[in-house]
Amino acid sequence: MISRKAKTYGSSLYDLAAEEGLEDRILSDMQALSSAARDIPGYVRLLSSPAVPLEERKGLVREAWEGSIHPYSLNFACLLLDHGMADELCQCAEEYKNRYDDAHGILQVTAVSAVPLTSEERERLVRAIETRTGKKAELTEKTDSSLIGGMRLEMDGKAYEGSVSSHLDALRRLLEDNR
Repeated sequence: MISRKAKTYGSSLYDLAAEEGLEDRILSDMQALSSAARDIPGYVRLLSSPAVPLEERKGLVREAWEGSIHPYSLNFACLLLDHGMADELCQCAEEYKNRYDDAHGILQVTAVSAVPLTSEERERLVRAIETRTGKKAELTEKTDSSLIGGMRLEMDGKAYEGSVSSHLDALRRLLEDNR
């Protein structure tokens, strides 16, 4: 869940980017910063450490990112350090992406299936979702062998269950209730 502060900061960054026509560029930057925060062990801990003076931490950020990300993104990262929010960078990036998706009619969909989808199944699924929702679907796939078969879709904060295991569970509950 995204904190209220991260929502405010990520949303404000999106507003600035949209006003300047930089939504795509800043999105790319936020994804890069977020990836670094997630993938580099100790990176956020270093940027949050009171043992390292604030100006030195900001200098490390500038040294690492200057020239490779837009100055707005770089200043945003330093602003987070100023406010002791380095650990909320990923949440700010997530909120930025949520605002971007809303503005561009993009729907994030997670398909969980027992086995990986074929390219044909993937294409049919995306087309069906886009037809029903009127939005562009960005599909993330996961596999979970406990589903036995079928699929579970997660989108717009809701789960749509169509797996064999969920049908078997429903049948089991029905049989237990009718004893």
